[in-house]
Amino acid sequence: MELAYIPSPSQGVVHLGPIPLRGYAFCIIIGVFVAVWLGNRRWVARGGQPGTVADIAVWAVPFGLVGGRLYHVITDYELYFSDGRDWVDAFKIWEGGLGIWGAIALGAVGAWIGCRRRGIPLPAWADALAPGIALAQAVGRWGNWFNQELYGRKTDLPWALKITSDADGRMPGTYHPTFLYESLWCIGVALLVIWADRRFKLGHGRAFALYVASYCVGRFWIEYMRVDDAHHILGMRLNNWTAIFVFLLAVVYLVVSAKKRPGREEIVEPQASGSDTVQDEAGTEAGTEATSDTEAKDEAATKGDADTDTDAEVKKA
Repeated sequence: MELAYIPSPSQGVVHLGPIPLRGYAFCIIIGVFVAVWLGNRRWVARGGQPGTVADIAVWAVPFGLVGGRLYHVITDYELYFSDGRDWVDAFKIWEGGLGIWGAIALGAVGAWIGCRRRGIPLPAWADALAPGIALAQAVGRWGNWFNQELYGRKTDLPWALKITSDADGRMPGTYHPTFLYESLWCIGVALLVIWADRRFKLGHGRAFALYVASYCVGRFWIEYMRVDDAHHILGMRLNNWTAIFVFLLAVVYLVVSAKKRPGREEIVEPQASGSDTVQDEAGTEAGTEATSDTEAKDEAATKGDADTDTDAEVKKA
């Protein structure tokens, strides 16, 4: 007997006249805004200029979307290029299908281009954005809820997800809400990175590496619960192997970076630091001029007093 469950939406799209409003797309857009907002606050707190994170995100986000879609299409090519399938569907990103591994990889290329144009270090920018990316993933996973996809094994737990659609091989029933598990895990990752960054003053890309490593841990066990079709290697899903490989890379980077470049960058954006230096120099010059004026006035006053005393002595004589 089903006592409680998480209901699925009756539809993932609402039409506003001829314009379709898709829940999946809204979740992605909201996630991007959250990441940029938090990343901007962290960047400014580290000495950067407001707006720099958004300027670089203009490069990173499109690259990330293309990378995420490419990873999905390549690893699940049979959904688009096998018999009875339409390859045009590979471009229908609104129907779901973004691989976080490809999104981060190609998104980093776009971010590198943006950072080069602004003359700032990519690792520092990535550190500022790391917890925001995790929160963006937490929001974006709800897009899977709208599409009734990527759920786990069957269960009768009170927080089970009820699937009502029978399209594309789905079987109505109650399943583990893996989208919710990953969403909550990503929130925990964001909080962990924020805490560790404050506690240990992470720099030179180590906050981002911590985000990657901790996300991979959660993705590994959540991936085991999913029942959607996936390629297997030596009995494990492809994404499990990817999580292991990326986790090891992130840990190695953390260790090597901490030894070679300990501490945190003192300057993350030369333009911002340059402005501060100019202001400080201007303030110093103004202070020097004010001191000189004061000394000149004191000297004149002293001379005046001396002249007065001399006149007084002459009169007495």
